[in-house]
Amino acid sequence: MPLVLPPGEFEAYLFDCDGTIVDSMPLHLEAWKAALAEWGCPFEAEQHYAWGGLPVTTIIATLNQQHGLSIPVEAAAERKESLYYEMLPQLRAVPEVLEQIELSHGKLPFAVVSGSTRESVTASLQVVGLLDRFDVLVCAGDYSRGKPDPEPFLLGAQRLGVAPERCLVFEDTEFGIQAATAAGMASVKVPQPWER
Repeated sequence: MPLVLPPGEFEAYLFDCDGTIVDSMPLHLEAWKAALAEWGCPFEAEQHYAWGGLPVTTIIATLNQQHGLSIPVEAAAERKESLYYEMLPQLRAVPEVLEQIELSHGKLPFAVVSGSTRESVTASLQVVGLLDRFDVLVCAGDYSRGKPDPEPFLLGAQRLGVAPERCLVFEDTEFGIQAATAAGMASVKVPQPWER
């Protein structure tokens, strides 16, 4: 089912990466479960999708608080990412978003605005053959406050040289939609895998 875009004359498209451009959320969930199991920490699908868009280190720190654990944040983040990279050959683009990229590439500037690391975003986009479509990548480490704060999207708009109100955001998570709205941007909600 094609995405329904809001009315308006947009001058740039800003895309979340995981779950929006690439159908990576199921692969990330497998990587999370395997990595966290090594520290005896449960991680459910509902939590994974609810926390979509949060930086990896934030997720681990929050799990430590919730479960009274002391998982080493950097080590667990690296382990989770390495497990995800092993599964990358299975990665595919989200068809409805790919259609919008194909329709508008070359007509509008594009940015990726992600809570994932630059390495993860770059690897994911390379696997699906879309890395060259994006003028700007805004990733974890480029900003101090992640989604639902508007900072990542505002940075993406600034780097593209487009006013926030002239940007359209493609997002699959509630945190992402909240961040886009707080940035003064229109948004399109990309359906989750089970909704497509």
